[in-house]
Amino acid sequence: MKKLIRRLLDWEQWPFKVLYAPITIVWGWYMIRSGSVWFFTPSNPKLTFGGMEGEPKKEMYDLLPVHLYPITFNVKPTDSFDLVKNGIDKNKLSFPLIVKPEVGGQGILFRKLDSEEELKNYHKKNPFEYIIQELVSYPMEVSIFYYRYPDKLKGSITGFLHKIPLQVLGDGKHSLKELILQHPKASRRFDEMEAKHGMNFDKIIPNGEHYKLSYAANHNRGASFIDLKDQIDERLVGVIDRISTTVDDFFYGRYDIMCSSVEELKQNRNFTILEFNGCGAEPNHFYDTGYTLLTAYKEILRHWKVLYQISRYNYKKGIKYWSLMRGLKFLKDTDRYFAQMKEADKLI
Repeated sequence: MKKLIRRLLDWEQWPFKVLYAPITIVWGWYMIRSGSVWFFTPSNPKLTFGGMEGEPKKEMYDLLPVHLYPITFNVKPTDSFDLVKNGIDKNKLSFPLIVKPEVGGQGILFRKLDSEEELKNYHKKNPFEYIIQELVSYPMEVSIFYYRYPDKLKGSITGFLHKIPLQVLGDGKHSLKELILQHPKASRRFDEMEAKHGMNFDKIIPNGEHYKLSYAANHNRGASFIDLKDQIDERLVGVIDRISTTVDDFFYGRYDIMCSSVEELKQNRNFTILEFNGCGAEPNHFYDTGYTLLTAYKEILRHWKVLYQISRYNYKKGIKYWSLMRGLKFLKDTDRYFAQMKEADKLI
């Protein structure tokens, strides 16, 4: 019973739909007020569905100058493996590599691959278009939530996090399985951990060594967040302003960035953008950082208001809302696609 009560009180681990259910009435009010179910679609006009979900990563990367993101190329499931290898050689890439689906999220089908044999297995079993990307060696991954009103040159950063992928710390005594069972987040994902790391469960992890259980540094993959809001200043906002105005028409969302340090990021050097997400990006800085459920809801609602205001402004400037039927068909296709991806994720 105590375990059940703890799980019920641990709102950060609630399923997405359960967490957001009590405040959906506000989302509904914005639908009514705008006269459109898809009131958010004008928020980022160059992203499919405003970047709510289902947008292709190529669409995102094509908006960025090539020097701002890792070397990346796309692979279709029908491509021969020789063609895949040619792409690696052409782009002067080497293992380890990162692979992730062209349309994806939540860390589904995201993998770090250490060898050609692992890539061959991934390519053989993955029925979806995916991207191959260089593994960035910068020591820090940060998340920056940003918005800018379309009539302004200066935006705002509302969240700044250091993201640490799910991992355990070895002590030279306990096996990987034991460390996972002792870990508050990894233990909740034991079946997933067994499927992906079971071959190493009996391995004793050396003292002080970090064993990464996931390379996807997002909340629903068990990552931990460290709040860096005290590091938000004019220099950081200026860097993100310059990137966002270069992208053009990106007004609301979240950047995931690898960097050498916060200070060098503020100096506009030694960083790369892993990706940016549009209006579907969660203001994830309320996880792991001391928010209560009530203050988390206040933060979400504050961002929804900004999203509505930006979308409404762009609508008045001629960016039309998606039609009801277009949005319904897109969501139906996207839901089917993600369901298939989740099944594939279990097999690779």
